[in-house]
This record gives sequence, structure tokens and C-alpha cells, in this order.
Amino acid sequence: MEPIRILNLFTIMDRGGAETMVMNYYRHIDRNRIQFDFIVHRDKKGAYDDEIKELGGRIFHFPPIRPWSAHTYRKQIYAFLKSHPEYKIIHSNMSELGYDAFKEAAKLHVPVLINHAHLAPHGIDIKSPFRWYMKTNMRHYTTHMFTCSQAAGDWLYGKKNRPYFIQMNNAIDTDLFKYNETVRKEVRHELNIGDNQLVIGHVGRFDLQKNHQFIIDIFHELHNMNKESVLILVGTGKLIDQIKEKVKELHLEDSVMFLGVRSDVNRLMQAFDAFLFPSLFEGLPVTLVEAQSAGLPILMSDAIPKDCIITNQIKSLSLDMSAQEWALSLLSEVKNFYRKDTSDLIKEAGFDICSNAHWLEKKYEELYYEQ
Repeated sequence: MEPIRILNLFTIMDRGGAETMVMNYYRHIDRNRIQFDFIVHRDKKGAYDDEIKELGGRIFHFPPIRPWSAHTYRKQIYAFLKSHPEYKIIHSNMSELGYDAFKEAAKLHVPVLINHAHLAPHGIDIKSPFRWYMKTNMRHYTTHMFTCSQAAGDWLYGKKNRPYFIQMNNAIDTDLFKYNETVRKEVRHELNIGDNQLVIGHVGRFDLQKNHQFIIDIFHELHNMNKESVLILVGTGKLIDQIKEKVKELHLEDSVMFLGVRSDVNRLMQAFDAFLFPSLFEGLPVTLVEAQSAGLPILMSDAIPKDCIITNQIKSLSLDMSAQEWALSLLSEVKNFYRKDTSDLIKEAGFDICSNAHWLEKKYEELYYEQ
């Protein structure tokens, strides 16, 4: 018997939060029953492309979604779906950008159109009218409303639709992130960091949302208080050169490490002493689940939904507070902190990938056979 093939929609399969979450599920799902394929909207190769193919998935490349080329895109997506009637379930992970694909899929009577909310409110910018139009109209075609958190669901679907939200946890492999003192020492040795140096870590793409400018401001204040402190930044993105220039201007080049895109975030987190995450907006960041599983004290912004607080090691601060206040709070959190294995707490809270992957298998089968 052939597996049920799920068509996932993404921009590109790089190491972002939503992409990493889906790959966590993909690795642990029973691929004899459920198989994943992907439509991506970039020509270049994604970080997860090779692994997807190794796991039996297919990747189909489409052009980027642009307002001025929407008509052409809709024709292309319609032709593709018409030639692939095997897809009875489409799972969009692009928030409102899945609108055109869903509209064309509905014309072809694809029975299950899952939209998945990964982000909370963006704030107002030049793209806001475009986003509002697409997300509002996309609701007419969405058959199932998945979300990582209530705040993310509220933004994409509207509060009135809360009874129809389906929570899909940003689950992780807790065993990979379990605190390990031996790995901590190994990684610090690899990075030439002393055992007693204070290491602050952040994982995230260099994008306005992640607030790297403020991260550097906070670390600058902290470094003035502790000259042996180190900041490790994992990720890449369009703002990386701007942030590197700021680090240079503040004469922090010897204390800030840019590690780029990494496949060993679980190991790197063992070397951190604290995790800093002052995002402007989020849905439910998988990296915060990972950091909690690694037993780290965490300082996050109050713009992040409280759904992500699993352990008592997270402190939430206002973005209106100064960088110095954040730095002082960070030092306070680290002082006398006893690091321990918290992976069982993550499992108990429902964020372990094994049980969640089994839930998703059953959910897809239920949706497939009831249509």
C-alpha cells in the first residue's frame, strides 16, 4: 500500500523555525504510512533538500510569490495540481502566502487544505495591506486551521475562529538537546572558549523580527560588566553584514562569534550559559523549546507568546526596557543558576517529537479517509 503523500508549501527549506519543526516531524513519522513532498518558491537549494530526498520526499520548484506575477503563478500552480491528483492534502506553512495555491486547489476540489500559523502579529509596514487581503481571503479556502500557538492562530485566522484551531506543537527530539557536561567542554574547546567564560547564545536568522540590533546593544552593556563574556550568534540572513558592522563599531569583534548556519545547534547549546531572544514578534519559536530542553536560563521579550514557557527558567522582559536593564537581568539570571537535565519537563508538556509525530500520522489519516 502506497503512503499518503502530503504536499507541503514553503518558501525554501532552509534552517528556519517552521522548516526545522516540519523536518523534526518528517524524521519521526512512519514514512510507510505518510510521506512528505514539498513545493518551494526559490530556485536555489535549501539546507534540508538533500535530507528530504534521502527520506523519500520530492521537491518541486516554483518562482517567488510576487503581487505583479500572481496571474502567472496561479496558472502554474493550477497546472501542477491538475497533473498531480494524488495530493488530497495540502499543508501550507507560508501563512497568508499560500492564498493563491489554495484558491487554485479549491477549483480542483482538493479536499483538505491545511493552513498553518507560525507567526504572531507583524506590526504595520508597507506589506500590511497585502498581508491583510491574502490572509482574510485565504480563510475562505482553508479547511483546517493548524497553529503553533493561540496568538499565531488569532493573527492568521481571527479570534472568532478559535474553536476551530488545531494545535500542532513545535516538538523536538528532547534526547538530542539533553544537557551534557562532556559535550559542553568539547564544544568550548572547539570554539577556543575557556571553561569559566560567560557565553550568551542566540539562534535565529538575521532578520528585523529577531532584533539583532538590540541583541548587540544588550551584549555591549553586558561586556562592559564582564570583559570575558562571549556572544555566539547562529544563523545567517539579509542583515548579517549590518550587524557585523555594528559589532566592529563597538570594538566587540573579539567577543562576538558569527557561526553561520549550523546543523549541530543541539551541541552548541551545551556550551551556552544563557539564551537571549528579544524578538519583535513570534508564533512559538522552536528554538526556545530547544533551549529549555538544553537546561538554559532564557531571557525573552514579552512580545513572544507565553505558550512557549514550559519550564521556570524563562524570564520575559519588555522591549521598552533599556539594553542595560536587559544586561543586568541576564547577569542576574546566570548568577547561581544550577543547570540540570530538563528534557523530562519538555516531554511532560507535550513537546516530545515521538508522541507528536504519532499524533500527526493519525490526524493526516483521519483527514484523508474522511474526505
